[in-house]
Amino acid sequence: MLVTFDYFLKNLDLSNKNCLDVITQGQWLNVHPAALVFAAALAQKVGKENVIIDNTAGKSGLYIDRMGLYDWSKTESPYHYSRHEEAGRFVPVKQILTSNDQSKFITDLIPLLHLPPEKSQVIYYIMGELIRNVLEHSMSKDGAFVAAQYRPKSNVLSFGVCDTGVGLKKSLSYYHFPKDDVEALKLALMPGISGTSMSQSGTGDNAGAGLYIVKNLSKMTRNYFVIYSGTAMYKLLKYDKRIERPKIHSDPLDDRHSLVDKLPDFHGTLVGVDIALDDTSDFNALMEDIKVSYSKALRERKERRYKKVKFI
Repeated sequence: MLVTFDYFLKNLDLSNKNCLDVITQGQWLNVHPAALVFAAALAQKVGKENVIIDNTAGKSGLYIDRMGLYDWSKTESPYHYSRHEEAGRFVPVKQILTSNDQSKFITDLIPLLHLPPEKSQVIYYIMGELIRNVLEHSMSKDGAFVAAQYRPKSNVLSFGVCDTGVGLKKSLSYYHFPKDDVEALKLALMPGISGTSMSQSGTGDNAGAGLYIVKNLSKMTRNYFVIYSGTAMYKLLKYDKRIERPKIHSDPLDDRHSLVDKLPDFHGTLVGVDIALDDTSDFNALMEDIKVSYSKALRERKERRYKKVKFI
């Protein structure tokens, strides 16, 4: 799960670029879709013939198979069962190469999750933003890897989106020049910052709002959000439910968060998102709050940029 995702990343070994060993520990697995798309993206990079999955997880390892990870490995699945519709619980790992693939994935995803219209609106928006970011900025020939899981007991929907492209630092360096991966993460989560424009409000098609809005939707539903690129990871921490509506900040470092640097160097970007569906009935109000905060942040940044020194 995302609450312990930094521990997962700290224990990675990405030193061998030519093969991938997926190692499970113990008989029980609690794997977030972000970890699965991360493994699939790396597997695609090194080639299926160079990927091995160990089989020490027992019956719990069936989850890895149902989520499609064995499709990217030369290891044959030890699990035998009759596949059927996911019944509103998960969407296996998929590779998205084009905007048409994106539209088809999201269109297919919504009915599989059996959600009412107001909650479907949230999912459609989030997945669209996350996948679009990859297709527009990552420069990866392998596109985006996506997966989703719904947990009925907690009523939380979890997503993972990953690419093995140029990474945030290089993507943003064309116009914004982050000094390191930590600063690149910060810039990527700020409103109006886009890798395709030096404008303070992005472009018409990409207003630099995608990750900013997705992070704040996780925040407003009191859940976790994780982004990892290069050697750095930012994790949004849960807000207390007693706070009726957490304040939206333009600077991600003003939110409750953890920030980890000097992780294994990942040439790409990974995003993990949790959204509590029981808090999305007020989606329009949430979006309005985020929109107001977004506009205010852009206005203040422009004022600082164009403020001139007056001589008296």
